[in-house]
Amino acid sequence: MPKNNQTGISQFLLLGLPIRPEEQHLFYVLFLAMYLITVLGNFIIIILILLDSHLHRPMYFFLSNLSFSDLCFSSVTMPKLLLNMQRQVPLISYVGCLAQMYFFLFFGDLESFLLVAMAYDRYVAICFPLHYTSIMSPKLCVSLVVLSWVLTTLHAMLHTLLMARLSFCEDNVIPHFFCDLSALLKLACSDIHINELVVLIIGGLVVVLPFLLIITSYARIVSSILKVPSTRGIHKVFSTCGSHLSVVSLFFGTIIGLYLCPSANNSTVKDTVMSMMYTVVTPMLNPFIYSLRNRDMKGALKRVFQKKSLF
Repeated sequence: MPKNNQTGISQFLLLGLPIRPEEQHLFYVLFLAMYLITVLGNFIIIILILLDSHLHRPMYFFLSNLSFSDLCFSSVTMPKLLLNMQRQVPLISYVGCLAQMYFFLFFGDLESFLLVAMAYDRYVAICFPLHYTSIMSPKLCVSLVVLSWVLTTLHAMLHTLLMARLSFCEDNVIPHFFCDLSALLKLACSDIHINELVVLIIGGLVVVLPFLLIITSYARIVSSILKVPSTRGIHKVFSTCGSHLSVVSLFFGTIIGLYLCPSANNSTVKDTVMSMMYTVVTPMLNPFIYSLRNRDMKGALKRVFQKKSLF
C-alpha cells in the first residue's frame, strides 16, 4: 500500500546547486555570509521599528512586516541548503518537502502583497500629502496586512493540498536546492493538469496583478512629481523609485519568468540561478534599499545607541 498521500516515496534527494566539488567550500562561505547579512539586516529593522516611536508610522509598519517576511522567506531554503552542502546525501522527507513548499509559497506571496501595500503608501504620501493621515489610518494599515496574511495562507494551502494528492514514482531526485513547485510537478506520475491550471490562473493573479499595481503606483508618483518641477525633488524621487523598482523587477521578473513563462529548453542551471535571485539576493538587498539608505532609519539607529550609552 502506498505511503504518504498516494505516493510510495518517503523522501526526496535534493541535487542542490550546480557547483564543482573544489568550489563547494567557497560557495558555502558566500551563501552563509549572504544569509547572515539577510537575517541581521532584517532583524535590525524590526527591532528599530519596535523600539523607536518616531518610526510608528504606516510606511514602517509595512516595512517591519516586509522584513519579517524576508527573514522567514530566506530561512525556508537557506539553512537547508547550507546543511545539504555539508552532507554526502542531501535528503529531505516527503512531509518536510511539502512543508518547505508551503512556507516558501506563503512568505513569497506575503512579500508580493506587502510590496503592493508599501507602493500604495508611497503613492498616497506623495500624491495626496494633505489627506495622507486620514487615508492611511491605523485601521486600513492593519487591514491590508491581515488581508495579505489571509490571502497568502489560502494560496499556499491550495497548492500544498493539490500537491499532496499527486502520486510520485521511483524518481525522487529534485534537480534543485529546495522543494520547488515546478520541480515537484515534473516528478509526479499522475495527472497534473489541475495543478498547472491553478499555477497559471491563481499564480498569475498573485504575481502579475501585484506587479502591475506597483508599477502603476510608481508611475503615478513620477507623474505627480514631474508636474511640480524641482531638480532636487526629481533627483531624490527618481533615485528612490529607481532603487525600489530595481528590486521589485528582480523579484517579480524572475518569478514570472520561472513559473508563468518557463523556457522551452528546461535549463536546470538557469532555473536554479533565477531562483537564487529572488530567494537569496532580494531578501538580502531589501534592508539596504528600503531602510539603511533612509534618513529616519539612520536617526533611529543613532537614538537607540545613544540610549544604550546612557545606561
